Amino acid sequence: MESTDKLTDTNAILAYLYETFPLCFIAEGETKPLKIGLFQDLAERLADDSKVSKTQLRVALRRYTSSWRYLKGVKAGAQRIDLDGNECGELEQEHIDHAQATLKESQEKAKAKRQAQAPKNAAKKPAKKAAPKRAPVKKERPAPVAAPVVKLEPAKLEELKQKQRVNVKLGATPVPGVVTDINKEDVLVQLDTGLTIKVRVEHILL
Repeated sequence: MESTDKLTDTNAILAYLYETFPLCFIAEGETKPLKIGLFQDLAERLADDSKVSKTQLRVALRRYTSSWRYLKGVKAGAQRIDLDGNECGELEQEHIDHAQATLKESQEKAKAKRQAQAPKNAAKKPAKKAAPKRAPVKKERPAPVAAPVVKLEPAKLEELKQKQRVNVKLGATPVPGVVTDINKEDVLVQLDTGLTIKVRVEHILL
């Protein structure tokens, strides 16, 4: 297989792992701790896959296991899992302690970064003078409407056609792409990230 579809973006590689090993890499919600040495299993399983390299897999795996979502899942009673979702033994306390310490440190750094940026943002905006008080208006204001958000609805098979722009539900955020082929309930979509995947019609959003 030619490496024309080589993935270079870490998010695209993670999306590929979510699709290829859904019982191991969980796209949204609570994750499960991974088997020790899983990288080696992953490298062997994808040895003939030209889409990703060992270096890219290592970077993607590091991002997955350093996310707050993953670190929160490393807790007492949790079982490690392999690529196929099989349990591989309970976590050791030292690994739990390390994960919780890493999570706390990461959250504190993020908080400090936000606080450091806040004064800069405040300095850019001139302080507004308090507007003179006006007589209270009894007219009720309509409930605040969130910024225009395109509401995506699950697609119906009969609505889909080739070269149609769609969104694919892979994780917390739908990934845009183009329909390249439709085969019964399976739809082949080329994502904007460059990855081409086959998904069920219920994962397509319009």
